[in-house]
Amino acid sequence: MPRRADLRHVLVIGSGPIVIGQACEFDYSGTQACRVLRAEGLQVSLVNSNPATIMTDPEYADHTYVEPITPAFVERVIAQQAERGNKIDALLATLGGQTALNTAVALYENGALDRYGVELIGADFDAIQRGEDRQRFKDIVSKVGGESARSRVCFTMEEVRETVSELGLPVVVRPSFTMGGLGSGMARSVEEVDRMAGAGLAESPSANVLIEESIYGWKEFELELMRDGNDNVVVVCSIENVDPMGVHTGDSVTVAPAMTLT
Repeated sequence: MPRRADLRHVLVIGSGPIVIGQACEFDYSGTQACRVLRAEGLQVSLVNSNPATIMTDPEYADHTYVEPITPAFVERVIAQQAERGNKIDALLATLGGQTALNTAVALYENGALDRYGVELIGADFDAIQRGEDRQRFKDIVSKVGGESARSRVCFTMEEVRETVSELGLPVVVRPSFTMGGLGSGMARSVEEVDRMAGAGLAESPSANVLIEESIYGWKEFELELMRDGNDNVVVVCSIENVDPMGVHTGDSVTVAPAMTLT
């Protein structure tokens, strides 16, 4: 793919401190992205709140900001570079996990990216929404003929209780726009549903949760795929979880390639 001549300066958002669901893989991929962007002759600015990362080493970016990853601060960085006559042309948020994605969405929605003429690259706003919004993602899976557990997106506790009565216990509670299971859990009683759904509605930036039927105990497999804009797809790796569905990925042993899938 040829380099775009209209992009000269890219702002990369890192993932910040290592937490479950947002670990060292983002530091590695972000470091490689910065290295490749600079090798292509692009200027790179980086925002990352964690100084104990490889990508904050001086050799990987032209400008490094070890500051909080928030919409307000990232906008200040964009404005500061513009005032210096060094306009940022694009924002790359897909290498910073949930923190970076949420920050990019907020900057898009508050109009900051439009004000400074910054393009969201890697995954645009609509692509992020399709992947993060539980109902939109469910609709996409259904449209392409994929199967998924029965579920419903709920915005109030009343909707949550109605859905639980339809699906039966146990259920899985999943907030939208979160990573690593933040606010999610398996609810086996009405009391647990109320506690988890209440927390999920509070944790989700979009104030909704997905109530999903339980498939606890099923075997869990993962396929790492690469796909380009021409719909070419390759399976990079198959992964088998030793523990069944219901055990958090952060606590589960995995084996690659998958050993028992036939």
